[in-house]
Amino acid sequence: MPRVILHNAVSLDGKIDGFPVDLYQYYELVATWKEDATLAGSDTFLKAASEAPPEDESALLPPKIDPNDRRPLLVVPDSRGRIRTWHYLRSLPYWRGFVALCSQSTPQEYLHYLKERHIDCIIAGEDHVDLRAALQEMNSRYGVLVVRVDAGGTLNGLLLRKGLVAEVSLLIYPSLVGGEKQSGIFVAPDLAAAADQPESQKKVISLKLMKVEQLKGDVVWLRYEVLSTADQ
Repeated sequence: MPRVILHNAVSLDGKIDGFPVDLYQYYELVATWKEDATLAGSDTFLKAASEAPPEDESALLPPKIDPNDRRPLLVVPDSRGRIRTWHYLRSLPYWRGFVALCSQSTPQEYLHYLKERHIDCIIAGEDHVDLRAALQEMNSRYGVLVVRVDAGGTLNGLLLRKGLVAEVSLLIYPSLVGGEKQSGIFVAPDLAAAADQPESQKKVISLKLMKVEQLKGDVVWLRYEVLSTADQ
């Protein structure tokens, strides 16, 4: 299994939006882990779809592969086949290649769409993406050893509940957002309400503090090792 790291910026009251973030500072720290792949939630790219230019014939050309390229892969779970802006993502300078995570229920039309555009695909799971199997396949197929998760609370929650996360990294900003609609970094069913879930998935996830560092702008960087997870 690859080592999976969650890296998020949050306000002091645990929100991931509604306050200004120093993106240069945030992504400068990413080099800490020398990630082989970035795992990002599909909602991130669906929200940014309006920024993508129309697709042209260049989207169907095979990409040029440089074996010395050390940039990470971009990996996106997309079982429903919603991401249609791969041509735009390919034009950005951040990633060396792209992988869509799909399931047995993914429409064949979308799998054909990916194949035409030379976007790699991992099929894992029946109705939804089996994240554990997908991570194992990323290691087997591409040699991925380190995965940094750049996502919101839903994907974070799935990974944590499945026992797939090794480290949680948080930048704590000196802001209080408040409100009831803002998201947190860990979205999962309430433990008390999970009566129909296996007993192993009702446990609080334990962490061990590895590092505390004060950064520019009164930001505090916390790094935690995940000691126990729901499926362990």
